[in-house]
Amino acid sequence: MQQRYVGNSGLRVSSLSLGTMSWAGETDEQDAAGLLRTFVDGGGTLIDTAASYAGGRAEALLGSMLGDVVARSEVVISTKAGLTTSGGRHSVDTSRNGMLSGLDASLARLGTDYVDLWLAQAWDPNVPLEETLSALEFAVRSGRARYAGVSNFNGWQTAKAAAVAGFPLVACQSEYSLLQRKPEGELIPAIEDAGLGLMAWGPLGRGVLTGKYRGHIPADSRAAHQKLAGYVEPYLEGSASSVVEAVAMAAKGLGRTALDVSLSWLLSQHGVATAVVGPRTAVQLKEILDASLAPLPPEIAVALEDVSSGA
Repeated sequence: MQQRYVGNSGLRVSSLSLGTMSWAGETDEQDAAGLLRTFVDGGGTLIDTAASYAGGRAEALLGSMLGDVVARSEVVISTKAGLTTSGGRHSVDTSRNGMLSGLDASLARLGTDYVDLWLAQAWDPNVPLEETLSALEFAVRSGRARYAGVSNFNGWQTAKAAAVAGFPLVACQSEYSLLQRKPEGELIPAIEDAGLGLMAWGPLGRGVLTGKYRGHIPADSRAAHQKLAGYVEPYLEGSASSVVEAVAMAAKGLGRTALDVSLSWLLSQHGVATAVVGPRTAVQLKEILDASLAPLPPEIAVALEDVSSGA
């Protein structure tokens, strides 16, 4: 798997990252262990998690595998703080106390002295940006985080954070795919100007770009489960179907999978350092690792961009 530098930093990560949002929930311990080992064996290095995933249980599950399933030295760990979820409702707290307390808890769950990348998971309108950045800077200077960045910030928020920070921010995490191209308007120009790298989550349009929802909803999919359907539903209606059909047509013509076409397009876009994939099963991960990830022919890429221009 290709290795890339994140923005202008010396942080080197795999072009695909293993997301753990489903761990300790949809994905149990045995399956998670298999996914982690297979991902690392396939050349992957970056494991992305967050204190908010399954109330911290995803971090704890990953921590239980370090030194057993994989060595700490084999992986680059990215985690996030500042966002909690309870009863389906989000609560943001990126105060210095909230962030650093969250980092201490993350390190304890992960069973490690440091994380490679630590991100503020959301913009907090109730806390001065300088205070949030001071927590990130303290974590880096104290060695508990090797690098720092932000997540789910829009363009102007990211630009302001990079300008105000008294140390280099290296990454911004945001949803980006052929079904979600809003980052191209302001965010990507902002991160390129500031020297940050984009960690694109939802690179397969929350699974929709694989084509598995064409004409039906698989019984084992997120869209078929009441508690998870809301995550997928935004991309099952309207213009999304025309994008999915265009990707499927391109894949057929190229002799590749729709998943491969979608990821290959994304990884060729400006500013993208890595695509955060979230396979829930070994079958899904195998298809991801089997993807060629080769650049698309220019005429195919342009056609897909034309069809998805309103996304």
